[in-house]
Amino acid sequence: MTNNHALSLSPESLPRDGRFGSGPSKVRKEQLAAIQSPPMGTSHRQPGVRNIVGAIQSGLTELFYLPDGYEVIVGNGGASALWDAITFNLVDDRAQTAVIGEFSGKAARAIERAPWLAAPDVRRVEPGQMVECHTTPGIDTYIYAHNETSTGATTTLKRFGDGGALTVVDGTSIAGGIDADVSAADFYYFSPQKCFGADGGLWLAFASPAALDRIERLSSERWTPDFLNLQLAVANSRKAQTLNTPAIATLLMLENQISWMLAEGGLAAMEARTHASSSAIYEWATARDFASPFIAPEYRSPVVCTIDFADDVDAAAIAHMLRAHSIVDIEPYRSLGRNQVRISTFPAIDIEDVHRLLSAIDEAVAAHR
Repeated sequence: MTNNHALSLSPESLPRDGRFGSGPSKVRKEQLAAIQSPPMGTSHRQPGVRNIVGAIQSGLTELFYLPDGYEVIVGNGGASALWDAITFNLVDDRAQTAVIGEFSGKAARAIERAPWLAAPDVRRVEPGQMVECHTTPGIDTYIYAHNETSTGATTTLKRFGDGGALTVVDGTSIAGGIDADVSAADFYYFSPQKCFGADGGLWLAFASPAALDRIERLSSERWTPDFLNLQLAVANSRKAQTLNTPAIATLLMLENQISWMLAEGGLAAMEARTHASSSAIYEWATARDFASPFIAPEYRSPVVCTIDFADDVDAAAIAHMLRAHSIVDIEPYRSLGRNQVRISTFPAIDIEDVHRLLSAIDEAVAAHR
């Protein structure tokens, strides 16, 4: 095998920025500069930081053109904490979950393990395949992932159930990357370290009036740890703050990214960027004898592209070769065990860098073979 350090890529194959990870993701230099602002190192209960949280909330309301009555909730802990919080304050009795990969599976496991809830209706397929929720009698909460980050599969954003059921959607890795109508969900949540190019440790959600009502009722009926109490998250968000101290740097980077997205043309412009980048990758893979898209065309993600390699090309070795040249984080999700690469095409990634990455892979594969 070619020595990684001996491999010399042509200059035109080197991206100006080689960060293609699916989270944490590329951070624009302007976001890093925003961390130098005065709110760093000050109380999150005071105007300096609360103004930033308020700007995030108003910016997201504008960016996603939220319907009247929807509120932007900001909470501590990231999606992992939120999965447990959902079992306390959003699922009334019985949920239906659609499992299409690792992260939708984790959300389902949280529901399955909650002893105060009825056994959920779990609709499950192997990673790379697709299954959707289906309106079913007795289900009060429908839970699914808009984009499965581990596999690069995207499902249609739509509401399920009758008028009394809630639709809860994990938009972690796709929110901000497509022009989506989030009013199709009652509780649409995401993390800041994907399309928004910030760091983890927070979750954000768009909550409908119906979701807010259910949160208020269930939080009064069930004992809930404060950290997982969504009503406390709602109450603090209405004051433009969080229950516990957040990472101020994450808030500053997030606010800067939202402002950039709006200035660039909003979600329509972000979708144009991610579509151009992801389409280039899928077309490239389809034209190669050693590569093929993992996901069927109708479900391929515009923000996370998974590409299988032929048996005679070691994808891990290719990723290792490129990492030695500062092209990083294109390895597949760890539990899939596939011979593939996973490339993010979040809005901050430039299309020129995507084309350079593909040229670099071509050169690395040629050297590997």
